[in-house]
Amino acid sequence: MSDNRAQFGTKLGVIATTVGSAVGLGNIWRFPYEAGTHGGGAFLLIYIFFIFVIGVPVICAEFIMGRSTRRNIFGAFRMLHTRRQWAWIGYMGILASILILSFYSVVAGWTLEYLGQSAAGIVASTDGVAGNGGGFDDFSTGWRPVMWTLIFLAFNAVIVLRGVRKGIEKASNILMPVLFLLLLAFCVNSLFMSGAKEGLEFLFKPDFSKVDSSVLIGALGQAFFSLSIGLGTMMIYSSYFSEETPLVKSAALTASLDTLVAILAGVIIFPAVFIFNCEPAAGPKLVFEVLPEIFHQLPGGVVWSTLFFFLLFLASLTSTISMSEICVAFFCEQLGLSRRRAALLNTAIAMGLGTLCAMSFGSLSGLKIFGLTIFNLFDYAASNIMLPLGGMLISVFVGWFIDRNVVKAQLKGTGTISEGFLRLIVFSLKYVAPAGIGLVFLAGLGII
Repeated sequence: MSDNRAQFGTKLGVIATTVGSAVGLGNIWRFPYEAGTHGGGAFLLIYIFFIFVIGVPVICAEFIMGRSTRRNIFGAFRMLHTRRQWAWIGYMGILASILILSFYSVVAGWTLEYLGQSAAGIVASTDGVAGNGGGFDDFSTGWRPVMWTLIFLAFNAVIVLRGVRKGIEKASNILMPVLFLLLLAFCVNSLFMSGAKEGLEFLFKPDFSKVDSSVLIGALGQAFFSLSIGLGTMMIYSSYFSEETPLVKSAALTASLDTLVAILAGVIIFPAVFIFNCEPAAGPKLVFEVLPEIFHQLPGGVVWSTLFFFLLFLASLTSTISMSEICVAFFCEQLGLSRRRAALLNTAIAMGLGTLCAMSFGSLSGLKIFGLTIFNLFDYAASNIMLPLGGMLISVFVGWFIDRNVVKAQLKGTGTISEGFLRLIVFSLKYVAPAGIGLVFLAGLGII
């Protein structure tokens, strides 16, 4: 380990970067859809339960590995265990980060298109985003998604190129407060809508008669994916933590703020959905088709639409920064590249694969691999296989194979943590988290 390895400079930087890694389209886009599909209030309570019973211990596991080794995800496994087979989990995390960065940037590019059209006052028209009756389907099958994907990845590269403190930490310290301010502004607006009561009751009033196995699996899956665990982002960020950073407290705060963002997104969306008689379970169309039509009917719709898609852009950017850092750290530490070359190589790979993903809605829509388009293949392989498998193996690795003294030393740090609470975290990592994530894995494969 190099003594000159970068570290985050402030406590705010630690929280802003880790929360920024977790907060993304999964909170603002996926959570309202999942809550709408699974009945609202009961789903929310179950989701919060899984966040703290499974999510926080797995974040702690990644934190332990990252700070104790101060290495990239591959190097962390190599350093913590003599059996080199474990290092293949690191390779899987690196591959998953590239795949996710590629297709995720396509969706992030859509937000830039809608941001530009909103600012021009076009997206708020009933004619659709193209302003000529084309709508989302025509836009997504054209050439503009490729352009916006490349532009978004260029934004991402500028931040990553500047390094850990001047780039990632500084950007997160600015972007995350702005994101929360925008969320709060939207919430205040939603609470004054005439449909606020119905929307809030749907989100916060649990109806346990609607709870079945699909609700449980849906809540567990949302908790897992919302926190971005199993990918290695928390591991690489914790490798930049100082020795004074309290890991358990940081993990709990990250999970809490990530959950708060998801809840605020629900408060924003559901009142508007009910006042305009939309379907809560509208899925992706809720963001890119239903909400623009809702904005059109609101006073100051152009302003609200522009701010909303700017919010989505910020959430996307804070997540892709962390995904990029996984590969950049690997290229620097294992291949010996300079940070500049590593960041440019990562961006070039993502631009190439991202272009293919963007084109899979249009000119490459007929190209199928295992019956899936390139975009859907990357999404399925990363989200349904690599992430849950990585999360499950990280839990098992820390729970069963890491020296218990290392676990205790990292979790206790410079503060105090009770022996009972420590055992609870280890118990979750040994039994609860692998079982729960295993269910997500089997559900993702369609086995259950």
